[in-house]
Amino acid sequence: MAAGEVAAAGSAEQFQQMLQQKDGSLVVVHFWAPWAPQCAQMNEVMAALAKEHVQVTFVKLEAEAVPEVSEKYGISSVPTFLFFKNSQKVDRLDGAHAPELTKKVQRHAASTSLPAASNEGAKEDLNSRLKKLINAAPCMLFMKGSPKEPRCGFSKQMVEILNKHGISFSSFDIFSDEEVRQGLKTYSNWPTYPQLYVAGELIGGLDIIKELEASGELDTVCPKAQKLEDRLKTLINKAPVMLFMKGSKQMAKCGFSKQIIEIINSTGVDYETFDILEDEEVRQGLKTYSNWPTYPQLYVKGELVGGLDIVKVSLPGSTPDIAFLK
Repeated sequence: MAAGEVAAAGSAEQFQQMLQQKDGSLVVVHFWAPWAPQCAQMNEVMAALAKEHVQVTFVKLEAEAVPEVSEKYGISSVPTFLFFKNSQKVDRLDGAHAPELTKKVQRHAASTSLPAASNEGAKEDLNSRLKKLINAAPCMLFMKGSPKEPRCGFSKQMVEILNKHGISFSSFDIFSDEEVRQGLKTYSNWPTYPQLYVAGELIGGLDIIKELEASGELDTVCPKAQKLEDRLKTLINKAPVMLFMKGSKQMAKCGFSKQIIEIINSTGVDYETFDILEDEEVRQGLKTYSNWPTYPQLYVKGELVGGLDIVKVSLPGSTPDIAFLK
Protein backbone atom coordinates (compact mmCIF):
# COMPACT_ATOMS: atom_id res chain seq x y z
CA MET A 1 0.00 0.00 0.00
CA ALA A 2 1.33 3.43 -0.94
CA ALA A 3 1.68 6.13 1.71
CA GLY A 4 -1.31 8.43 1.90
CA GLU A 5 -3.84 5.75 0.92
CA VAL A 6 -6.48 3.79 2.85
CA ALA A 7 -5.92 0.03 2.86
CA ALA A 8 -8.73 -2.55 2.87
CA ALA A 9 -8.62 -5.59 5.15
CA GLY A 10 -10.71 -8.42 3.68
CA SER A 11 -9.86 -11.08 6.26
CA ALA A 12 -8.79 -11.52 9.87
CA GLU A 13 -5.29 -12.45 8.66
CA GLN A 14 -4.94 -9.27 6.61
CA PHE A 15 -6.21 -7.26 9.57
CA GLN A 16 -3.57 -8.76 11.90
CA GLN A 17 -0.79 -8.11 9.37
CA MET A 18 -1.78 -4.45 9.08
CA LEU A 19 -1.68 -4.03 12.86
CA GLN A 20 1.94 -5.17 13.01
CA GLN A 21 3.74 -1.95 12.17
CA LYS A 22 7.45 -2.39 12.97
CA ASP A 23 7.89 1.18 14.21
CA GLY A 24 4.90 1.01 16.56
CA SER A 25 3.14 3.72 14.56
CA LEU A 26 -0.58 4.43 14.75
CA VAL A 27 -3.09 2.24 12.91
CA VAL A 28 -6.66 3.54 12.50
CA VAL A 29 -9.32 0.99 11.50
CA HIS A 30 -12.75 1.98 10.19
CA PHE A 31 -15.39 -0.73 10.70
CA TRP A 32 -17.94 0.12 8.04
CA ALA A 33 -20.87 -1.22 6.01
CA PRO A 34 -21.72 -0.49 2.37
CA TRP A 35 -25.41 0.08 3.18
CA ALA A 36 -24.70 2.92 5.64
CA PRO A 37 -24.38 6.35 3.94
CA GLN A 38 -22.58 7.80 6.98
CA CYS A 39 -19.82 5.22 6.44
CA ALA A 40 -19.28 6.43 2.88
CA GLN A 41 -18.89 9.97 4.23
CA MET A 42 -16.39 8.83 6.86
CA ASN A 43 -14.41 6.88 4.23
CA GLU A 44 -13.90 10.22 2.48
CA VAL A 45 -12.72 11.75 5.75
CA MET A 46 -10.31 8.83 6.22
CA ALA A 47 -8.93 9.34 2.70
CA ALA A 48 -8.27 13.01 3.44
CA LEU A 49 -6.61 12.18 6.78
CA ALA A 50 -4.44 9.52 5.09
CA LYS A 51 -2.99 12.16 2.76
CA GLU A 52 -2.33 14.49 5.67
CA HIS A 53 -0.83 11.89 8.05
CA VAL A 54 1.36 9.69 5.87
CA GLN A 55 3.05 8.14 8.95
CA VAL A 56 -0.33 6.68 10.06
CA THR A 57 -1.77 3.46 8.60
CA PHE A 58 -5.47 3.82 7.74
CA VAL A 59 -7.51 0.65 7.23
CA LYS A 60 -11.15 0.05 6.35
CA LEU A 61 -12.77 -3.26 7.26
CA GLU A 62 -16.31 -4.25 6.29
CA ALA A 63 -17.77 -5.21 9.67
CA GLU A 64 -20.22 -7.86 8.46
CA ALA A 65 -17.74 -9.42 6.01
CA VAL A 66 -15.18 -10.20 8.74
CA PRO A 67 -17.47 -11.02 11.71
CA GLU A 68 -14.78 -12.68 13.83
CA VAL A 69 -12.85 -9.40 14.07
CA SER A 70 -16.02 -7.34 14.68
CA GLU A 71 -17.10 -9.68 17.48
CA LYS A 72 -13.64 -9.70 19.07
CA TYR A 73 -13.67 -5.91 19.42
CA GLY A 74 -17.35 -5.53 20.31
CA ILE A 75 -18.41 -3.72 17.14
CA SER A 76 -22.19 -3.33 17.45
CA SER A 77 -22.77 -0.39 15.11
CA VAL A 78 -21.15 1.37 12.17
CA PRO A 79 -19.20 3.48 11.68
CA THR A 80 -16.82 2.58 14.51
CA PHE A 81 -13.13 3.48 14.59
CA LEU A 82 -10.44 1.65 16.57
CA PHE A 83 -6.93 3.01 17.16
CA PHE A 84 -3.98 0.64 17.59
CA LYS A 85 -0.31 0.92 18.53
CA ASN A 86 1.98 -2.12 18.73
CA SER A 87 -1.08 -4.29 17.91
CA GLN A 88 -2.80 -3.04 21.09
CA LYS A 89 -6.04 -1.06 21.02
CA VAL A 90 -5.48 2.40 22.55
CA ASP A 91 -8.69 4.24 21.69
CA ARG A 92 -12.14 3.97 20.16
CA LEU A 93 -14.70 6.24 18.50
CA ASP A 94 -18.31 5.22 17.85
CA GLY A 95 -20.32 7.11 15.24
CA ALA A 96 -19.78 9.51 12.34
CA HIS A 97 -17.95 12.32 14.15
CA ALA A 98 -15.43 13.74 11.68
CA PRO A 99 -14.05 16.50 13.98
CA GLU A 100 -13.53 14.02 16.84
CA LEU A 101 -11.88 11.50 14.50
CA THR A 102 -9.51 14.17 13.24
CA LYS A 103 -8.69 15.23 16.80
CA LYS A 104 -7.96 11.66 17.94
CA VAL A 105 -5.77 10.95 14.90
CA GLN A 106 -3.77 14.13 15.52
CA ARG A 107 -3.34 13.37 19.23
CA HIS A 108 -2.29 9.74 18.82
CA ALA A 109 -0.09 10.41 15.79
CA ALA A 110 1.76 13.11 17.71
CA SER A 111 2.35 10.88 20.72
CA THR A 112 3.77 8.06 18.56
CA SER A 113 7.05 9.88 18.08
CA LEU A 114 7.43 10.96 21.71
CA PRO A 115 10.27 9.34 23.69
CA ALA A 116 9.46 6.90 26.48
CA ALA A 117 10.41 9.51 29.08
CA SER A 118 7.33 11.51 28.12
CA ASN A 119 4.95 8.74 29.28
CA GLU A 120 4.95 10.23 32.77
CA GLY A 121 3.86 13.61 31.38
CA ALA A 122 1.10 11.98 29.29
CA LYS A 123 -0.15 10.18 32.41
CA GLU A 124 -0.27 13.48 34.30
CA ASP A 125 -2.21 15.09 31.44
CA LEU A 126 -4.75 12.24 31.47
CA ASN A 127 -5.16 12.45 35.25
CA SER A 128 -5.77 16.21 34.99
CA ARG A 129 -8.39 15.58 32.33
CA LEU A 130 -10.09 12.87 34.41
CA LYS A 131 -10.16 15.17 37.44
CA LYS A 132 -11.86 17.90 35.38
CA LEU A 133 -14.44 15.43 34.04
CA ILE A 134 -15.19 14.02 37.49
CA ASN A 135 -15.76 17.55 38.78
CA ALA A 136 -17.72 18.75 35.72
CA ALA A 137 -20.97 18.52 37.73
CA PRO A 138 -21.87 17.99 41.41
CA CYS A 139 -23.11 14.51 40.48
CA MET A 140 -21.30 12.86 37.55
CA LEU A 141 -22.13 9.50 35.99
CA PHE A 142 -19.67 7.68 33.73
CA MET A 143 -21.74 5.21 31.74
CA LYS A 144 -22.10 3.32 28.48
CA GLY A 145 -24.24 5.49 26.24
CA SER A 146 -26.36 8.43 27.39
CA PRO A 147 -29.25 8.79 29.88
CA LYS A 148 -31.67 8.86 26.92
CA GLU A 149 -30.00 5.91 25.20
CA PRO A 150 -28.10 3.67 27.66
CA ARG A 151 -26.01 1.04 25.90
CA CYS A 152 -25.84 -1.59 28.62
CA GLY A 153 -28.25 -2.97 31.21
CA PHE A 154 -26.26 -1.76 34.22
CA SER A 155 -26.10 1.81 32.91
CA LYS A 156 -29.84 1.69 32.18
CA GLN A 157 -30.60 0.56 35.73
CA MET A 158 -28.38 3.27 37.21
CA VAL A 159 -30.13 6.01 35.21
CA GLU A 160 -33.55 4.67 36.25
CA ILE A 161 -32.61 4.76 39.94
CA LEU A 162 -31.20 8.30 39.75
CA ASN A 163 -34.25 9.55 37.84
CA LYS A 164 -36.65 7.81 40.24
CA HIS A 165 -35.09 9.71 43.14
CA GLY A 166 -35.09 13.03 41.28
CA ILE A 167 -31.30 13.26 41.42
CA SER A 168 -29.66 15.92 39.27
CA PHE A 169 -26.70 14.47 37.36
CA SER A 170 -24.56 14.90 34.26
CA SER A 171 -23.07 12.00 32.34
CA PHE A 172 -20.11 11.00 30.18
CA ASP A 173 -20.31 8.25 27.55
CA ILE A 174 -17.19 6.13 28.01
CA PHE A 175 -17.71 4.64 24.54
CA SER A 176 -16.87 8.07 23.12
CA ASP A 177 -13.31 8.08 24.49
CA GLU A 178 -11.25 4.92 25.00
CA GLU A 179 -8.52 6.84 26.83
CA VAL A 180 -11.01 7.98 29.48
CA ARG A 181 -12.65 4.56 29.57
CA GLN A 182 -9.39 2.79 30.44
CA GLY A 183 -7.75 5.60 32.39
CA LEU A 184 -10.62 6.10 34.83
CA LYS A 185 -10.45 2.46 35.91
CA THR A 186 -6.89 3.02 37.12
CA TYR A 187 -7.51 6.54 38.44
CA SER A 188 -10.45 5.45 40.61
CA ASN A 189 -9.23 1.88 41.22
CA TRP A 190 -12.69 0.69 40.11
CA PRO A 191 -12.65 -1.82 37.23
CA THR A 192 -16.21 -1.62 35.90
CA TYR A 193 -18.88 0.78 34.64
CA PRO A 194 -21.09 2.63 35.39
CA GLN A 195 -19.28 4.77 37.99
CA LEU A 196 -21.00 7.53 39.99
CA TYR A 197 -19.12 10.50 41.50
CA VAL A 198 -20.49 13.13 43.89
CA ALA A 199 -18.49 16.31 44.59
CA GLY A 200 -15.48 14.73 42.85
CA GLU A 201 -15.52 11.59 45.05
CA LEU A 202 -16.28 8.08 43.78
CA ILE A 203 -19.49 6.67 45.28
CA GLY A 204 -19.32 3.39 43.37
CA GLY A 205 -21.09 1.31 40.76
CA LEU A 206 -24.62 -0.07 40.41
CA ASP A 207 -24.39 -2.47 43.38
CA ILE A 208 -23.30 0.33 45.75
CA ILE A 209 -26.10 2.61 44.50
CA LYS A 210 -28.64 -0.17 45.01
CA GLU A 211 -27.38 -0.64 48.59
CA LEU A 212 -27.64 3.12 49.26
CA GLU A 213 -31.16 3.13 47.84
CA ALA A 214 -32.20 0.18 50.01
CA SER A 215 -30.80 1.85 53.16
CA GLY A 216 -32.41 5.21 52.36
CA GLU A 217 -29.00 6.94 52.18
CA LEU A 218 -29.08 7.69 48.44
CA ASP A 219 -31.23 10.81 48.86
CA THR A 220 -28.76 12.31 51.34
CA VAL A 221 -25.65 11.41 49.33
CA CYS A 222 -26.72 12.71 45.91
CA PRO A 223 -27.90 16.25 45.05
CA LYS A 224 -31.59 16.52 44.25
CA ALA A 225 -32.78 18.02 41.00
CA GLN A 226 -34.53 21.32 41.58
CA LYS A 227 -38.28 20.99 41.13
CA LEU A 228 -39.48 22.64 37.94
CA GLU A 229 -41.81 25.02 39.77
CA ASP A 230 -38.99 26.18 42.05
CA ARG A 231 -36.71 26.56 39.06
CA LEU A 232 -39.27 28.68 37.20
CA LYS A 233 -39.76 30.92 40.27
CA THR A 234 -36.00 31.42 40.48
CA LEU A 235 -35.76 32.29 36.78
CA ILE A 236 -38.75 34.68 36.86
CA ASN A 237 -37.20 36.54 39.79
CA LYS A 238 -33.67 36.53 38.39
CA ALA A 239 -34.06 40.24 37.53
CA PRO A 240 -36.71 42.92 38.26
CA VAL A 241 -37.62 42.87 34.56
CA MET A 242 -37.35 39.42 32.99
CA LEU A 243 -38.20 38.50 29.40
CA PHE A 244 -38.67 34.91 28.23
CA MET A 245 -38.18 34.93 24.48
CA LYS A 246 -36.92 33.08 21.43
CA GLY A 247 -33.27 34.06 21.12
CA SER A 248 -31.44 36.77 23.03
CA LYS A 249 -31.20 40.56 23.30
CA GLN A 250 -28.46 40.44 20.69
CA MET A 251 -30.25 38.06 18.32
CA ALA A 252 -34.01 37.56 18.48
CA LYS A 253 -35.15 34.40 16.70
CA CYS A 254 -38.75 35.35 15.94
CA GLY A 255 -40.54 38.53 14.88
CA PHE A 256 -42.58 38.87 18.08
CA SER A 257 -39.47 38.61 20.26
CA LYS A 258 -37.69 41.15 18.06
CA GLN A 259 -40.58 43.65 18.41
CA ILE A 260 -40.81 43.38 22.20
CA ILE A 261 -37.03 43.80 22.53
CA GLU A 262 -37.22 46.99 20.46
CA ILE A 263 -40.03 48.34 22.68
CA ILE A 264 -38.21 47.59 25.95
CA ASN A 265 -34.92 48.95 24.59
CA SER A 266 -36.70 52.23 23.75
CA THR A 267 -37.49 52.73 27.47
CA GLY A 268 -33.87 52.44 28.61
CA VAL A 269 -34.91 49.98 31.34
CA ASP A 270 -32.44 47.29 32.43
CA TYR A 271 -33.72 43.78 31.86
CA GLU A 272 -32.58 40.18 31.52
CA THR A 273 -33.67 37.56 28.99
CA PHE A 274 -33.99 33.78 28.88
CA ASP A 275 -33.88 31.89 25.58
CA ILE A 276 -36.68 29.32 25.74
CA LEU A 277 -35.26 27.56 22.65
CA GLU A 278 -32.31 26.45 24.81
CA ASP A 279 -34.42 24.65 27.43
CA GLU A 280 -37.49 22.63 26.44
CA GLU A 281 -38.44 21.93 30.06
CA VAL A 282 -38.69 25.67 30.82
CA ARG A 283 -40.36 26.38 27.48
CA GLN A 284 -43.23 23.97 28.13
CA GLY A 285 -43.38 24.34 31.91
CA LEU A 286 -43.68 28.13 31.93
CA LYS A 287 -46.78 27.99 29.72
CA THR A 288 -48.57 25.97 32.40
CA TYR A 289 -47.07 27.86 35.35
CA SER A 290 -48.13 31.26 33.98
CA ASN A 291 -51.27 30.02 32.18
CA TRP A 292 -49.99 31.88 29.12
CA PRO A 293 -49.63 29.73 25.97
CA THR A 294 -47.28 31.81 23.80
CA TYR A 295 -43.94 33.61 23.78
CA PRO A 296 -42.50 36.14 24.43
CA GLN A 297 -43.57 36.53 28.09
CA LEU A 298 -42.60 39.59 30.13
CA TYR A 299 -42.35 39.53 33.94
CA VAL A 300 -41.87 42.51 36.24
CA LYS A 301 -40.91 41.87 39.88
CA GLY A 302 -41.93 38.24 39.55
CA GLU A 303 -45.40 39.00 38.10
CA LEU A 304 -46.51 38.22 34.55
CA VAL A 305 -47.29 41.35 32.51
CA GLY A 306 -48.07 39.45 29.31
CA GLY A 307 -46.87 39.06 25.76
CA LEU A 308 -46.28 41.41 22.85
CA ASP A 309 -49.94 42.39 22.43
CA ILE A 310 -50.26 43.43 26.10
CA VAL A 311 -47.08 45.49 25.90
CA LYS A 312 -48.34 47.14 22.70
CA VAL A 313 -51.62 48.07 24.44
CA SER A 314 -49.49 50.14 26.79
CA LEU A 315 -48.49 52.32 23.84
CA PRO A 316 -50.90 55.26 23.40
CA GLY A 317 -50.29 56.49 19.89
CA SER A 318 -46.71 55.85 18.98
CA THR A 319 -45.05 56.79 22.27
CA PRO A 320 -44.19 53.93 24.58
CA ASP A 321 -45.90 54.21 27.94
CA ILE A 322 -44.20 51.45 29.85
CA ALA A 323 -44.63 52.83 33.34
CA PHE A 324 -45.14 49.35 34.70
CA LEU A 325 -41.48 48.61 33.92
CA LYS A 326 -40.21 51.32 36.25
